[in-house]
Amino acid sequence: MKQKEELGQLPNCFIPFEESMDEFVLPEKFTFPFYYEPHPISIFAAKKLQVYLETQSDWKHNFYATEGTDEMAIGKMFGVLVVKTKDNRLGYLAAFSGKLANENHHAKFVPPVFDMLREDGFFVAGVKVINAINQAIKDLETKEEYLAYQSYLKAEIELSEARLAFKRKQMKEDKKRRKATREAGRNRLSPQAFKVLEQELKDESLGQQYYYKQLVKFWKARIAMTQAEVAIYENELMALKEARKEKSAALQRQLFNQYVFLNKDKEEKSLYDIFLPTINDVPPAGAGECAAPKLLQYAFLHDMKPIALAEFWWGESPKSAIRKHGYFYPACRGKCEPILGHMLAGIPMDENPMLTNPAEGKTIDILYEDEDLLVINKPADFFSVPGITIKDSVLLRMKQRYPTATGPLTVHRLDMSTSGLMLIAKKKEIHKSLQYQFIKRTIKKRYVALLDGYVDGAGGFIDLPHRVDLDDRPRQIVCFEHGKNARTKWEVIERSNNQTRVYFYPITGRTHQLRVHAAHPLGLNVPIIGDDLYGKKGERLLLHAESIEFVHPVTKELMTMQVDPEF
Repeated sequence: MKQKEELGQLPNCFIPFEESMDEFVLPEKFTFPFYYEPHPISIFAAKKLQVYLETQSDWKHNFYATEGTDEMAIGKMFGVLVVKTKDNRLGYLAAFSGKLANENHHAKFVPPVFDMLREDGFFVAGVKVINAINQAIKDLETKEEYLAYQSYLKAEIELSEARLAFKRKQMKEDKKRRKATREAGRNRLSPQAFKVLEQELKDESLGQQYYYKQLVKFWKARIAMTQAEVAIYENELMALKEARKEKSAALQRQLFNQYVFLNKDKEEKSLYDIFLPTINDVPPAGAGECAAPKLLQYAFLHDMKPIALAEFWWGESPKSAIRKHGYFYPACRGKCEPILGHMLAGIPMDENPMLTNPAEGKTIDILYEDEDLLVINKPADFFSVPGITIKDSVLLRMKQRYPTATGPLTVHRLDMSTSGLMLIAKKKEIHKSLQYQFIKRTIKKRYVALLDGYVDGAGGFIDLPHRVDLDDRPRQIVCFEHGKNARTKWEVIERSNNQTRVYFYPITGRTHQLRVHAAHPLGLNVPIIGDDLYGKKGERLLLHAESIEFVHPVTKELMTMQVDPEF
C-alpha cells in the first residue's frame, strides 16, 4: 500500500498528554462508535482540541457565516482518538471529516487515508479530463448553429402540425358536406343520377385522403432534413456524455481501490471490497473521508493502540441534518459502519446498547379499558412495535395479554424514547374506526417537552418537511425537495433554569417530528433534553404524550385522557 510504503514520510500527529492522567481510569473496551457516551478521557482530549480550534491562526475556515460576505458557513465534524504508543505513551490523535479550509493536510491533524487532492495524482488529472468533457458538452449545447437548427426544427414541427391539423379540419367539414349532399340526392335524384353522385363523392373522398397522405410524407421528409442536421450535434453530444460516463465510472473505481483500510492486524481492504457485500454495493459519496476511519488508519499505521473515540460538531448547523456546535455525535452508519466493521475487527468493544432490551422490567399502565379498546401509558425507552433485533414492545405485550383480540391492536405509535398515551383496539372494526379518526385528524393529541435552553416567543407553528437520512438511519433530515410535509403547533408553558417547558400539538405525525422541529435551526433551535439523536444524551428523552381526545367508536362519547409526565 502506497501510504504504508511512505510511512517514514507521514507527519507525526500524535499529541501526548502533558498533564497527569492519573485521575482517569482507562476504559477496558473500545468505544462502540455508533451509539455512545464519550469516555471522560476522550472528552478531555476533545476539549483540548476545541481550545486549539478557538485560538489557532494557522488556517482560516468559515465555520460561521460572516456579515457582509458571500461566504457560506461550513460547520465541520472533528474527532479525537485517545491512543497508546508502542512505548506506552498516552495521548490523542485529531482529525476532521472531509476537507478543512479547502485542504486535506493541516498540522496537528492526521492525513486522509488517500489524498485525492494531490496535484500530481491520478484523481486530479482524471477530474481535469472529465471537466474538459463537461466543457465540450457545454460548448456544443450552446453552439449557435446547433441552437439555430433546434429552433428551426421546432418551428418546422409546429408548422407541419398546424398545416396537417388545418387539412384534417377541412376534410372533416367536407365529409359532413358530402354526407348532407348524399342524403339530399337520395331523395331528389333518380337511381341512376344518385349512383353517379355517390361515385363522385367517393372519388372526392379518396382524392382528399391521397392528398393528405402525400402532405404527411412531404412534411416528414422536410422535417427529416432538419432532424438530420440536429442529429449530427446530438450524436456528438451522446458520444461525449458516454465518454464522460465511462471515464467517471473508471475514475470512481480507481479511487475506491486507492482507499485501503487497515485493522489492528494490518489486514488491508479497499473501499470497493468493503462495500461490495452491502445492499447498494457501491460506496456512498464521501465514504472514507470521515474522522473516525482517518484516526484509526493513522493509529494502525503507527502501531498505536486505540483507547477511546469521540466526534463532535464545530460551527454552524447544516441546512438539513441537525448538528449543534460542540455536541458529540456517533459515527454515521451509511458511510462508516462497513468501514469500521473491518477496521475494528478483533478489538474488544463496548456492547452495542441497541441490542439490549430497554423495556426489561418495565410495565405498561392501563388508564382505561372496556370490551372494545384501552388507553395505556407507554413508558419511555419502550418500543411501540417489535424492532429488528428486540421484539419486546407494546404490540407484543398486548398480544400476550389479549390473545383472542382481532385486528392489529396498536392504532398508532410513539417513538421508542417517548412516553405517554397510546390507543389499543381489541377488535378489527374498532381499529379501523380509530384509524379513520387519525386520518381525518379529528383525534387531538398534546405532548409536553422540556427543552435544553430558552425559546423565544410564546407559541406558533412549525412547517419543516423532513425525511430519513439515507446515510445515517434512523435520523431525519429537513428536506424541502423530497421530505414529507410536517406541521406542529407549539406553546410555551414556562421558562426557568435555562430550560423551556412547551406543549406540542402535532398536526401531522411524521417520524421524530417533534424532536426535529424542536432541534432544527429553522424550528425552535433548542433540542429536547435527553435527545440522543438531535441533542445530548441523558437519562431519558423528556418528551411525553400527555393527553389524547377521540370519539369512542361504539358509544360515540367524546373521550379525553390525560396523564402527567414524570419530569
